[in-house]
Amino acid sequence: MRIVQLLPELNEGGVERGVIELSRELVQRGFESVVISNGGKLVEALERDGALHVTINVCSKNPLSAPWRIFTLYRALKKIGPDLLHVRSRVPAWMVFFANAFLRLPVVATVHGFNSVGFYSSIMTKADHVICVSGAIKDFIQKHYRVSDEKISVIPRGIDLTVFNPATIDRSFIEAFQARFCLHDRFVVSTVGRITQLKDLETFIRAIAVLKKDIPNIVGLIVGGIREDKHAYAASLQTLCDTLALSDTVFFCGSSNNVAEIYALSDVTLSCSKKPESFGRSVAEAIAMNTPVVATRHGGVLDIVQEGVNGYFSAIGDAQDLAQKIVQAKALSFDGYTYVKCRFSLEQMVEKTIGVYQKRL
Repeated sequence: MRIVQLLPELNEGGVERGVIELSRELVQRGFESVVISNGGKLVEALERDGALHVTINVCSKNPLSAPWRIFTLYRALKKIGPDLLHVRSRVPAWMVFFANAFLRLPVVATVHGFNSVGFYSSIMTKADHVICVSGAIKDFIQKHYRVSDEKISVIPRGIDLTVFNPATIDRSFIEAFQARFCLHDRFVVSTVGRITQLKDLETFIRAIAVLKKDIPNIVGLIVGGIREDKHAYAASLQTLCDTLALSDTVFFCGSSNNVAEIYALSDVTLSCSKKPESFGRSVAEAIAMNTPVVATRHGGVLDIVQEGVNGYFSAIGDAQDLAQKIVQAKALSFDGYTYVKCRFSLEQMVEKTIGVYQKRL
């Protein structure tokens, strides 16, 4: 079976990582995996795992160039000869809708987020089958669009437990990272993900300031890359740290390939998103590393966090409440690896996704 996944770009992000991981697993199971995108830094990893990448601009929203780009996609699909198309975003989904008019290939769409409601977003529900990454996304889709239960599957994003495994972490990386940021004998609170306004890092920083009064050895780690259009926002966060006298307490660590190790060395991990997370991958990953989490009470994390067992929920934008929940979470002890293995493993995601493919053929 030849599967083509389509997404705008292959750069940093949860959707991109999911595509890379699914592609790798498909290849290992004997499928032919092709990914169409506008390119990015993850193309090398994709191809190293045995997949084919085809570079086509399925990213631009420019309507003037759309006809030529759709025709380019049509020619590429005709040459590739796929058995099924799997669209991951709205622009590629619209391009597939027109390019597939004569090819008539089965189409599966994964809805990764709470997209704005309207005609433009409705394209994700026009596929032959719709995958939602959480129960919250399914509820959202069915509230705003007429999609039957038979057409929808809830398949959470899979956590790669060969990576997020407390027994196999890189101890040398942890030692070097702790030395770099002077983390020994510190109470480490981290947040992992791209630096954007939606992550509400201001509340994260203010919560650290609240806790520093009673926990002087606290340290906050902000781990994630900064897009070109987010440098001004990152600078404002640094200014906030300076204003709150946290220049030696909150560290901007940049992006890292050793996220599992960062969760492992953290005492608590936070997800402070203002907007509901469609799934909450960082939350599930941290729990797999047996690190307690505190997350804002909405979206896909409601499927993941067991309050009082592996984490707590906090009020959106409330630094005082977040600080209180951090202290409570620090006392938790649990087997998160087994919990995630039973509910959110990459293997389960792959098998359920293949099941959807097979039913469409």
